[in-house]
Amino acid sequence: MYEMQLNILLADDDIDDCIFFKGALEKFHISTTLTSVHDGEQLMKRLEEETELPHVLFLDLNMPRKNGFECLAEIKAINRLKHLPVIMYSTSYEQEMVNLLHKNGAQHFIRKPSEFSLFKELIQQTLTGLVEGMSKPNLSDTEGIDSRADRENFVLTVRSGILSNNNPITS
Repeated sequence: MYEMQLNILLADDDIDDCIFFKGALEKFHISTTLTSVHDGEQLMKRLEEETELPHVLFLDLNMPRKNGFECLAEIKAINRLKHLPVIMYSTSYEQEMVNLLHKNGAQHFIRKPSEFSLFKELIQQTLTGLVEGMSKPNLSDTEGIDSRADRENFVLTVRSGILSNNNPITS
């Protein structure tokens, strides 16, 4: 097993979703530190002030003050932040929106399932995949975790308890 402390930043204005996210990490087999912010302005301020960036950012698409699209665009435009892996998520799914998120540099898109057990499984499997990417030989932490998904593997969903990429992006 790859021994590390995974630092996760969660940007979500829904307190219940933050609690669910934290619950998904509780039985995760890797040590994690979760920091939450509740709007896009808090997120950008935190990223600008932090000396050490998180390993990954989970960014809700619909937030007050500054939405996920706006934050993603800012993150990818700032040299110091542009390699930060950003996993976008939302309860809604619109193909055009997903295409735009991929084009603008998000690593993955997660459509939040309504059932907590599926949400937990999806978060754990997503993080496991990221950590496995980091543990590949000859890769630094950021090279492994920052490898962006190709178009066919961009959207992550859980179907019957298995992480799948059944929602390809179309041109």
